[in-house]
Amino acid sequence: MGQSGVQGLTSAQAQLRLEEDGPNQLSQEVRFTFLSRILRVLSEPMLILLAIATVVSLFIAEPLEASVLALMILFIIGTTIYQEGKAEKALKALKSLAAPMATALRDGDWVKVAASDLVVGDVIRIAEGDRIPADARLLTATNLGVDESSLTGESLAVVRVVGELVSAGTLVVSGRAEGLVEATGAKTSLGQIGQSLKEIKPQRTGVQRQVDKAVKLIAIMAMTAAVSVTAIVFFTRGEFAQSILAGLSLAMAMIPEEFPVVLTLFFALGAWRMSHEKVLTRRSAVIETLGSATVICTDKTGTLTMNSMSVDRLIPWQDSKELAFFAGLASPTSSFDPVDNAFATLASEHQMIAVREFPLSHDLLAMTVVWRASDHLVLACKGAPEAVARLCNIDSKDLLEQVEQIAIGGRRILAVAGLRLPLDSELPESQADLKFEFQGLVALRDQVRPEVPAAIAECKEAGIRVIMMTGDFSATAIEIAKEVGLDSVDTITGAEIDQLGDAELIERMKSVTICSRVTPTQKLRVVHALKSAGEVVVMTGDGINDAPALKLSNISIAMGMRGTDVAREASDLILTDDNFSSIVAGIKRGRTIYASLKKAFAYIIAIHVPLLGMAIVPILVFDWPIVLLPAMVAFIEMVVDPACTVVFQAEQADPEIMKQKPRPVAEKIFSKQMMVTSLVQGFFVLLTASVIYLGALWLGREDDQIRTLTFAFLIFANVFLILTNRSWTLTSYRSLRTRKNPTVKWILGLALGALVLIVQTPIAREAFALGEISLLDWIVIAAAGYLCTAWFDVYKLLRQRKSNQR
Repeated sequence: MGQSGVQGLTSAQAQLRLEEDGPNQLSQEVRFTFLSRILRVLSEPMLILLAIATVVSLFIAEPLEASVLALMILFIIGTTIYQEGKAEKALKALKSLAAPMATALRDGDWVKVAASDLVVGDVIRIAEGDRIPADARLLTATNLGVDESSLTGESLAVVRVVGELVSAGTLVVSGRAEGLVEATGAKTSLGQIGQSLKEIKPQRTGVQRQVDKAVKLIAIMAMTAAVSVTAIVFFTRGEFAQSILAGLSLAMAMIPEEFPVVLTLFFALGAWRMSHEKVLTRRSAVIETLGSATVICTDKTGTLTMNSMSVDRLIPWQDSKELAFFAGLASPTSSFDPVDNAFATLASEHQMIAVREFPLSHDLLAMTVVWRASDHLVLACKGAPEAVARLCNIDSKDLLEQVEQIAIGGRRILAVAGLRLPLDSELPESQADLKFEFQGLVALRDQVRPEVPAAIAECKEAGIRVIMMTGDFSATAIEIAKEVGLDSVDTITGAEIDQLGDAELIERMKSVTICSRVTPTQKLRVVHALKSAGEVVVMTGDGINDAPALKLSNISIAMGMRGTDVAREASDLILTDDNFSSIVAGIKRGRTIYASLKKAFAYIIAIHVPLLGMAIVPILVFDWPIVLLPAMVAFIEMVVDPACTVVFQAEQADPEIMKQKPRPVAEKIFSKQMMVTSLVQGFFVLLTASVIYLGALWLGREDDQIRTLTFAFLIFANVFLILTNRSWTLTSYRSLRTRKNPTVKWILGLALGALVLIVQTPIAREAFALGEISLLDWIVIAAAGYLCTAWFDVYKLLRQRKSNQR
């Protein structure tokens, strides 16, 4: 039951109303039909080229080849739709995990539910930092201030009291309340005035723009080259249909249509995998940035520690019983705050009723709860020692020295004050006008999360500096820092930050590891100073006032358990367990996704080099047989596509991934090293393919046998390219032995099995215009496929040996 006495709904009642009224949403997700998906896939350049090749094959009376091409079109459509569906399911599941939540009274208990599941009649609880999920009539309200600028355009917060309506989409900036939902979805005030809660159209990320540019450039080059080859073959050989097929083969060999598919799938499935490590990705661009993170600015409470405060010591000013009495009353009757809950354990049974609350403010870091007893009022105050000392009009200097001593050991120190007044006393507007009596200090202790020290050590090894930012005293922060393995030599306080100019702060932050007694404004200055020094900043936050610093940071992380809606809206990532080790796991996963993406792109470029080369080499001399027909290129692409979208995205992290320094922000996905490595790989495959082709010509082999030898070699080389590119630090053999990836054996087994089936089955051979080859031929081309890629394994071994000698 809520404070108002209203029971709320049962789960059954809520489900029934949800079915009747629909979800609490203003706009529904656009759904693509099966036909629209097929048409979208058919608009891809590769499918258009295959369709043209099918028509040409029918035109030149090659129905078997046309049938094979048609089957390949169906296969590609099917696999593409399957992969898109897989990505969409991952994104949908991710979206449901990151969906806005609301606190509702269901079956007599306060529970977290998806905001979209709220219905008319629900009783909801809202507090500072919450986005109000539905139109609701206030049943209770304590100092409730609401920012209604999303509806009215008025920037000043409006005070709302019991009986008034609060509107969906507005923001609670102070206080807390309970309300009865009166309208949801399109029936809310927001819906009636035509507002929309659709997400901002996402901008293309840096990698997406680079890929778009590369695909467009290569597509233009491919079309130009295809037209040229078509013309050359036609004028030198006089065969129109053959010239069209040669041009189509070259265009298909050049266009890297896998790039956009790989990018979309890697980000979608990568974000889904990160969610299993307690990190929800709200923006895919953050996956690119994670590998560049150089500094993590983290909260202490709840992130480095367990956020389960308990009373460690009571330090009375005079009477220990009075201290325990007032401390037990110095918290709201229902609170999720761990400090409030710790203080509540000191309360003894009483019949008093809470009648008013003076909330904590930026100017006065203390709060007071007013209780009504039978014949008097009891005012219990708790807060920062210096703030409570000011309320009690006592000198805080000696008190703060005592606090510093008690705080040793990682304790959090709060002061307690109390006051008894006659029952008919008129209370002032501000607690600052009350004359409290100082009761003493309460020391709280929050245990360090056991997995944090290992995560801090991993950050150091990865070249990532960790800075603790806390509102606690320096002694508390230093003790916790020592416990988690964080360097505690260089610390700075909020007061010291205010005394430094911007240039001085930039210089100072180059070595600082602890910022204590900092406010949200000071956090903002720290983040700005770090970014000005060239750092890539990861920032964690949970409160409404952390939003500016979160937005300013390169990578913003909100707390999923204790964070406010505003902090979550301003963030790139959400930690579902509020655990620092999850941040490190997220960075590791982000580095892995980016590294796998680069390896997939390198493999795509490498395999397209020999495809392009072997589409050109045969036309250099008039009577040389054309090797790569459209069906062959399509078959090779049917190996390339799943290799990229299945094998590489399922790869485990390289064991050295968190021993590498952060990646420079300006580094492009198509870096010089990656391009050189992939082009050299492709060149060696092309060189070997040319040797096999020319050798077969020199030996006087039949045209269809030459085509078979070259085609089969390219499949074997493709297989070994996949194996060697799985890791750029481990050899192919070590990768197979030490890294589990069940998709490898399936993709490679199917590719080689299909190759043998095509070459050994007469009807398939005829469809692909291939000839019979001997067992010795199979052995030679298989060995050649390995040898032309083995140099990269040798290079990895030499580089590792050189690294070990340093």
